[in-house]
Amino acid sequence: MVPMKKPDAALATFHNGITCSSSVFSAFASDLGLDEKTARKIACGFGAGISRTGNICGAVSGAIMVIGLRYGKADPGDEAATTKTRALTRRFIEEFTDKNGSVNCTELLGYNLNDQDGYDAAAGSNLFRTTCPAYVRDAVDILERIL
Repeated sequence: MVPMKKPDAALATFHNGITCSSSVFSAFASDLGLDEKTARKIACGFGAGISRTGNICGAVSGAIMVIGLRYGKADPGDEAATTKTRALTRRFIEEFTDKNGSVNCTELLGYNLNDQDGYDAAAGSNLFRTTCPAYVRDAVDILERIL
């Protein structure tokens, strides 16, 4: 059996009701030494613009967590790790923004998810099924290209 490609795995996870952040992060779980369930739990609070606060897109947060876990600074004085992590994070954000116009969930969806009426309107417009999957795929595609 051929393993599913990361973008397809992330989309399948997202379509099964897992947050955008968890879907992106867990697509890289095995590469990062994590099981998928643990990865999903770690990233869960970042979905919907960081827990429906309308901030950074969850797919972007999941991607930044992948970069951090792969290259981030763990030891005092390892400034090379910080430099690499920040450079890759900036590159990711630049590419995602170039493609989608923003990394901010409210700007991407056109609704403030922090407001219940805004959240309900976004859900009623079916954006979580029609728009968000593209952001999940874009995040994984960009990550695969830059890592």
